Amino acid sequence: MKATYMKRWMMTIALMLCMAMSGQATAAPKVHTFEVGKGHFLLDGKPFVIKAAEIHYLRIPHQYWEHRIKMCKAMGMNTICAYVFWNIHEQEPGKYDFTGDRDLAHFVSLCQKHGLWVILRPGPYSCAEWEMGGFPWWLLKDNDIRLRSQDPDFIKPAIRFQREIERQLRPYKLENGGNIIMVQVENEFGSYGTDKGYMAELRDSLRSIGWGGVPMFQCDWSSNFENNALPDLTWTLNFGSNADVLREFTRLKELRPDMPLMCSEYWSGWFDGWGQAHQKRSSEPMVRGIGTMMEHDISFSLYMTHGGTSFGQWAGANNTGFVPDCTSYDYDAPIDEQGNATEKYYQLREVLQRYSDTRLPAVPKPLPVISIPEVAFTEFAPLMAGDNLPEPIESEVVKPMEMYDHGYGSIIYTTTLPAVGEGSLLRITDMCDYARVYIDGQLIGQLYRGNGYETTLRLPATTEGQRLDIYIEAMGRINYSRLIHDRKGITERVEIIALTGQGHQLTYDLRHWQVRLLPVDYGFVQSRHYGHVEAAKQEGYYRAHFRLKHTGDTYIDMSSWGKGLVWVNGHCLGRFWQIGPQQTLFLPGCWLKKGDNEIIVMDIVGPEVPALSGLDHPIIDNLRRELLPTDAVKGVALPTRKAKSAKPANESVGNDAAPGAK
Repeated sequence: MKATYMKRWMMTIALMLCMAMSGQATAAPKVHTFEVGKGHFLLDGKPFVIKAAEIHYLRIPHQYWEHRIKMCKAMGMNTICAYVFWNIHEQEPGKYDFTGDRDLAHFVSLCQKHGLWVILRPGPYSCAEWEMGGFPWWLLKDNDIRLRSQDPDFIKPAIRFQREIERQLRPYKLENGGNIIMVQVENEFGSYGTDKGYMAELRDSLRSIGWGGVPMFQCDWSSNFENNALPDLTWTLNFGSNADVLREFTRLKELRPDMPLMCSEYWSGWFDGWGQAHQKRSSEPMVRGIGTMMEHDISFSLYMTHGGTSFGQWAGANNTGFVPDCTSYDYDAPIDEQGNATEKYYQLREVLQRYSDTRLPAVPKPLPVISIPEVAFTEFAPLMAGDNLPEPIESEVVKPMEMYDHGYGSIIYTTTLPAVGEGSLLRITDMCDYARVYIDGQLIGQLYRGNGYETTLRLPATTEGQRLDIYIEAMGRINYSRLIHDRKGITERVEIIALTGQGHQLTYDLRHWQVRLLPVDYGFVQSRHYGHVEAAKQEGYYRAHFRLKHTGDTYIDMSSWGKGLVWVNGHCLGRFWQIGPQQTLFLPGCWLKKGDNEIIVMDIVGPEVPALSGLDHPIIDNLRRELLPTDAVKGVALPTRKAKSAKPANESVGNDAAPGAK
């Protein structure tokens, strides 16, 4: 924010004045140069090989930033590479937050303190298995918006945010004695489309904003980098540890024989998705590839060197049939989720030491880890109880969450039913992402978008006026491909498909909805009406307190719980889901207190036992796919004709026969 930026400058000026008044000399910060030379990057005029560690400050509590930076330096890195996720900094249009865990300038200053350069990846698009690839949800309030294009409704707020980033980081630009040596333009745009005009506009805006003093680059794959390659940008390539390093650069060297070579994302592992096996990658090809790059003076950024955690609601979703990303972003990286050195770490450190002129720093000591005895929950607030629900919004038709000015969390759609016979079908078009359907408060089924985009559920017989509640949880917007236009909730309509007495299908388009919005804010969950826990397997909010004599990092064991979110002392640890593979949530010790601590679990399925404990190790490889919801109707012939409006109360239809199946 402007106030934060001005405060930093005022403090710097005040310090200089005090030193001057006391007679102390004040040395101007050393100004370095960084250039793209013939076949080499040049730092202060000398050849320089970038050995970058990709870490994301927003996936690490700010109290641990310095520890992770020192871990990267001790492994042999000379640079930190970091995305700036737009959506976490500008959650409302024009309102910026660069404080606490979002204090980007402080993160960059810590890199400089420890002698590390910074490669800035300001987007506006990031990917990174982050919610919507880093785009703010409020862009989707415009039905016609074209993301990653020159559409003014997209490009204007994107450039406005880029301008704010420059304001935050102005003291750390090279010409001001800072440590930012390169700035990326967009991110892997070749895998999204071909639009050199869009790329050029972003390049020009970054220069006009104030980044003209450092080299700019664009990254893509060896298969598509030519699609949007701009002649005045440095071209870098992204590829994984199993790739043939030298072969990846063959075409680039043909086109730009004098350009320094760089792998801007060398993938050390891979990410996990809910309902899929935990990903592991061998260290041997990764270490061999780094050695090859060092031998040939090829710069690199290791993605990820330390993955961290997608706390809160910030984990995105993959586009392969919709697979929401796990909370843990361990990534099988050399530095694990808690910040510990792995075997990969020591193998890479050994290679990088061979190519270092000086002895690498000692590896920092691990941060303390504790276990927490079992915590039994004594307080409970029902999820669907009237006094726990927010006031409804009247809506003639269903709309996605964004159209109700609701970005994250859950949404409940409520209406009344016509009378239909048993076996009629409820069809939701389209449902994003996980739904629980109730009639008069009784759960009748679940739908999950990840199961081949489930939309249809078989109903019991209903009478006129019964209450229908559709609870939908948003599980992270798709962060890759053109599917990033990923609105949540119900995007089109809700229908009931029934049979008439003559065996014909009749479709009711349900209208007259009441809509309730359930945010993920701590203030919301903390203020629910809590009573005594009476039984397990209840959907709702569970609260307990526990006392600690000592604090340290721990892993909250959620293996006996269903599906939801966890808050400890007001911090949201992220999503859990019994299907795995992740069964624990990382709880940083800096978020714990000696003495009393509060924990709240929102479980929309209900726990087997309302208790949990804190482990001294993670469980991120226990897959339980048998627990996926399977209530959807498969293979039923459904009408494609235009839906009819629901009949008035005195014109109910239906019988006991189900529509014919294929």
